Amino acid sequence: MKLKISSIFLLVAVVSLSAFTTIKPVTYTVDAAKSTITWIGKKVTGSHNGTVALQSGTLAVNGKSVTGGTFVIDMTSIKDADGSAKLEGHLKADDFFGTTKFPTSTFVITKVAGSGANVTVTGNLTIKGITKPLSFPATVTVNADGTASALAGKIIVDRTKYDIKYGSKSFFDSIGDKAIDDNFELSVKLVAKK
Repeated sequence: MKLKISSIFLLVAVVSLSAFTTIKPVTYTVDAAKSTITWIGKKVTGSHNGTVALQSGTLAVNGKSVTGGTFVIDMTSIKDADGSAKLEGHLKADDFFGTTKFPTSTFVITKVAGSGANVTVTGNLTIKGITKPLSFPATVTVNADGTASALAGKIIVDRTKYDIKYGSKSFFDSIGDKAIDDNFELSVKLVAKK
C-alpha cells in the first residue's frame, strides 16, 4: 500500500513539474526576399510612395503565438515608386534619413498583446540612432507549412521624433503649401520560416 501511495505522489509531482516547465520560443528567420515594406509620405500638394528593403529579421514563436522579434531595415534601399532619383537622393540625405551615417533602422518587438491572429505589436523603433516606442495593429499567423506570416497595414510614424524636421509645419510656421506631413505610413508584410 505504501508503495502504491508513493507511486501516486511521484506521478503527481512529475505532472506538476511538467506543467510549470516553460516551452522555449522557436526562432523563425524572416525571408527578406518574400517580405515587403512600403511607405507613403504626404504633403499639402500631394503624396509620394515607394519601398524600402528589409535587410534581416527574426520572429520568436511560442506555439502558435509570436512573442518577439528583431528587424533590420536597409535605409539605403529606399525607392520612390515614380522612380525619381532626385526624391530618393533627398530621402537619403542628412535632412531626412541620413543613410550615409545611418544605413539601417531597427525595430525590436517588446510585447505582443491580444489573442488569436489579430494582435497589437509594441516595440522600439530606431531611426537615425534615436529610439522611440511604437505600437500598431497586426495580423500574425503560424501556418501549417512551418512558416509564420505577419501583416501590418498601417503603421504611423512621426518622423519629427527622429530628428527629421525638413518641411515640418511643427517647426517652420511660414512654410505654407510646401509643408510635408510629420507622419509617414508604413505597410509591412513578413514571411518567416524555422
